[in-house]
Formats: sequence, structure tokens, C-alpha cells
Amino acid sequence: MNGSVFDQPIAREHTCSVKFDARKAVFGRDDVIPAWVADMDFPAPEAVTRALTERAQHPVYGYTLFPDSLYEAMIQWFESRHGWSIQRDWIVMAPGVVPSLNAACLAFAQPGEGVIIQPPVYPPFFSSVRDTGRTVIENPLMADETGDYRMDLEHLEQCAARLEAKVLLLCSPHNPVGRVWREAELVQVLDIARRHGLVVLSDEIHCDLTYPDKPAHRVLATLAEGDDALITAVAPSKTFNMPGLGLSALVIPDPERRKAMKTVFERLHLPQCNPFSIAGFEAGYRHGGSWRDDLMAYLKGNRDFVVQEVDRRLTGIRTSAPEGTYLIWLDCRGLKLDDTALKRFFVQQAGIGLNPGLSFGSQGSGFMRLNIGCPRAVLAQILDRIEVALQGS
Repeated sequence: MNGSVFDQPIAREHTCSVKFDARKAVFGRDDVIPAWVADMDFPAPEAVTRALTERAQHPVYGYTLFPDSLYEAMIQWFESRHGWSIQRDWIVMAPGVVPSLNAACLAFAQPGEGVIIQPPVYPPFFSSVRDTGRTVIENPLMADETGDYRMDLEHLEQCAARLEAKVLLLCSPHNPVGRVWREAELVQVLDIARRHGLVVLSDEIHCDLTYPDKPAHRVLATLAEGDDALITAVAPSKTFNMPGLGLSALVIPDPERRKAMKTVFERLHLPQCNPFSIAGFEAGYRHGGSWRDDLMAYLKGNRDFVVQEVDRRLTGIRTSAPEGTYLIWLDCRGLKLDDTALKRFFVQQAGIGLNPGLSFGSQGSGFMRLNIGCPRAVLAQILDRIEVALQGS
């Protein structure tokens, strides 16, 4: 597959797409270029579409089991791509990573107890804690003058030492700042969790979306010891652009913690699959490798194009190249606008729909998140609109 496939525009309007068909509700106008929701405007791998089509040709869509071949495809993917050997009985299929965040809060913290998160971070990290009646403990990331983020491990130790702290929700690679955590950082995270008895849920949904010129992703579980309280959340949804199929997996070596998570899902009667999610999940992991490699080459071109053009043309906005994800964190503080005015600028003056940084926590004030998972021509149009709006402001 070459870049021209990713360059082809696909009309997503009127497909019940959140990204496109919710524009009026979210931004107050339906003509903004949508670059917000974290799915891509690219066709999924042909093998995924073929598997869904073949399944659809059987006209009965009843309750469905997870076949052995699904587990085998996942295990083989993580062994070959990440050097991670997963045992079959460690895997718990789940209805999505966000439900898994909520389930971990319910399973491993009591009402009022603390869950550590590292903002600015994906908004459901906040809501999964608050909506389950647990208490958010913030361990903010630190950024240097170039915009590169790192963990404040000294402060993490202080957070973990609090008596009420029970769980750490780790985002790896990090959304929205695009950081791929280094082995030394992850080892320290595990050491802190071990010393203070924290359960760690590592959300690694973006683990396959790292750039060829940046450090490779290190699965936290490959650094863990046998008795570490660790749950790893993975899914093919971001990798192969099929988040609407809504199936993920948890890898939990410890049987007691595995049972605790299963119990939460069972009590809530959360459906974990449908015939199509199973078909897509397996096809992606079994046949999507070359598509993923081509995708990352194309996304690297998009990333480099945006970083270069922001630096060259968009006065008052800064960014740096993410190490992972197809999301770019725009530092707009140089525009000297408050968050309400900043959102208004992008929507009303530029005609662009982005995620406001403030939704990722107070540390995101003055930032916006841009989704670059689209044809490069769309990104060029986005940058042109912003440049014109800046000239007119």
C-alpha cells in the first residue's frame, strides 16, 4: 500500500460519524473541518473489511463466543511486534478501554479512595474516577521550554504514599502529549507502585502507533515482576482504525485481579462482543501488519508537515513532533487568548473543530489537540485556514 491510498478522501458525512455528524451539536456549525475525535479518515485494512463482509454473509447474528483463533492472533501480534509473551489465560476480553478504566476504579478502590492520573490526559481518565465515586489524585506531567513532557516521579512517589491512593491509571503512549515513555521511567513507575501497593492499569491502546524515527514503545508488563499488580489494556481499534467495533482486551497475569475485573463486568452486564467486533479484532491482528507499517510512514509525513508549517507560518502557536499517536498538541498560549476565546477563534474564525486543551485538565489551558489522521490535503487546508484567521485577528 502506498501513500496515495491514504491520500484518497472518503466522505464520512451522514454515516452517523461522531467526528463529522456531531459538528453542529459540538461546535455550533456543521461546516468546520473536523480534526477532533480520535479516529482516522482512512479505510481500515482490506483484511478487516473482508472479514466483516464474510461474517455479514451469514444471516444469523446471534450470541457469539471468542474463538481460539482470536486469542492466537492477538498473542502472535504482541510477541512479534512488542516482544511480549502473553499466556492465553491472562486475557480478559472487554467492551472497550474506557469501560476498563471505570471497572478498575470499581474493582480496586472503594468509594472516596484515590486514583492517580497524570494530566493533561484523555478526559475519561478524570470521569472514570469521578463517576465511580472515587477521588482524583493529580500527578501532573512536567514540560520543558521546548514542549517535551516527562513524568514528575518525585511527586508521583508523594501521591502514591497517600493512604487513600489505591490505583494508578497510566496512559502509555500518552494522549494528548504524544510521549513514548522510556524504560527507565517505566521501571521507576513500577518501583513506586510496588512500594506503595498501587494497582496499575496501563492504557496502551496507542502502543502500535509510534513513529519509525522515535523510540519504540515498551510494554510496561515486559518490565514487571511476577507479583506486580498490573493490568494492561490493549485494542486493535486505534491501530487499524476500527474503534466503532468496540472490543478490547485486558492482560492480567494475577488470577485474583483477573477475577475482580471480570466480576465488575458481569455485575454491570456489559456486553463484550458482537460477531463483527470479533471478526474485525482477529483480522486486524492477523493480517494488518503491513497496513500498519504503511500507515505510520504516512502519518510521519503528516506529522512532519504540520510541525514544519506551524513553525513557519502560524505565529503564536508552537508544537513539537509527537513520538506516538496521530494527535498533535498545539501550544496556543502565544495567542494570549483565554480558553473560551481560543475555542471561539478556531471554530468561528478558522472554521476548524479541535479538542480544547482544557478538557484534558487544567494543565491543558491554552492548548488544542489536532488529529492528523486524515489526507495531507485536508491538513494543508486546516493550516491555511488557521493562517488566514491569524492574519485577520
